[in-house]
Amino acid sequence: MGFRCAFHLSLAPVALLTGSLLAGSATGLAAAQNTIKTNEAYVEEVLRAPEFDIRSIDEVFDYVFSSLGDAVTVYPTENYYYFKFVHGGVPYAGNFRLDIADRDQGIVHFAYFSENNPFVEQEISEHRAYTEQFGVKVEKRGELDYAITAKGRMVLFRLNDLRGVKPPEAIVADGEQYIGPVFDESGVQMFLMWNPATETFHYVLDESVVTESYFQSSASTQVKIGRRTHFAWYKDRYRERWILVGVRAAETSLNTFFDGPFDQLPDNFVEGNVLRDALLTLSPEVEGQIDRLGNSLDLKGRMLVDPYILYDDEAELAAFDQCTAAAVDEEGYYPCLAVGQSK
Repeated sequence: MGFRCAFHLSLAPVALLTGSLLAGSATGLAAAQNTIKTNEAYVEEVLRAPEFDIRSIDEVFDYVFSSLGDAVTVYPTENYYYFKFVHGGVPYAGNFRLDIADRDQGIVHFAYFSENNPFVEQEISEHRAYTEQFGVKVEKRGELDYAITAKGRMVLFRLNDLRGVKPPEAIVADGEQYIGPVFDESGVQMFLMWNPATETFHYVLDESVVTESYFQSSASTQVKIGRRTHFAWYKDRYRERWILVGVRAAETSLNTFFDGPFDQLPDNFVEGNVLRDALLTLSPEVEGQIDRLGNSLDLKGRMLVDPYILYDDEAELAAFDQCTAAAVDEEGYYPCLAVGQSK
């Protein structure tokens, strides 16, 4: 399996910000239900004269932080709060992150960068771990609530409380271990499962929460694809569940909402060393180099959990039928649905 950068990647935004930064509000979903995005607001944002130095991380932090509501909800389970804005005609994206590894030490990570595109190199990519040394105070106010104060203003960051979320027993395979709930930045919710017998991870769709509609893939009668995310799901032969088998490669290369759940592991809900043990089963060479969540010990990288393929063409999904057709039992079947797994 591979390491990824912990702070400079995975900056896909969760909302297109128009006019001012609509990065959050105390009313959460209720406000989102009444939000539309207009070209008028977008053009006005593009035309607006720069108000701060884009190369000063402190000025960017102040601009974004001052645009937040008094309370915000951090939906993704790796605790990233994403934002986007346009500055001088250039789109930028970034995040605040209350990392489980150091948030209780009074640290909030802040990163921003010029958005990825296939034609030019990324001109700006900045990260800083903010503490009281930089005039930013982080206080734990509840099990999953953190107050961040900067320049006399406090914003409450509410981390997504999924402590009671578990998969129905009927969809859990024999011997399979439930790692935890995944709330992807796309809004899709899943269960991260590990099967010690087949040595496979699977992201299983949480069908109790509906966030998109699907169409049947032309490549397989067993595959459905999300109309919004283009996530591809395979119908499990043995249980009434859908397993994530494909993410569009273009979304990953551009680091969008829909780049896949590899960067949204259930950090707040992983019990003991179950995730670490699974990762070491696949990559024993990293023994002594990772913590219980798969982070490198210097917190600069993290193990990938990506048991799905990155596909360019829907026809590529036909390979799953070819593999499963030859499988005579579960031991041979489930590895067919984890062929993208990094090793």
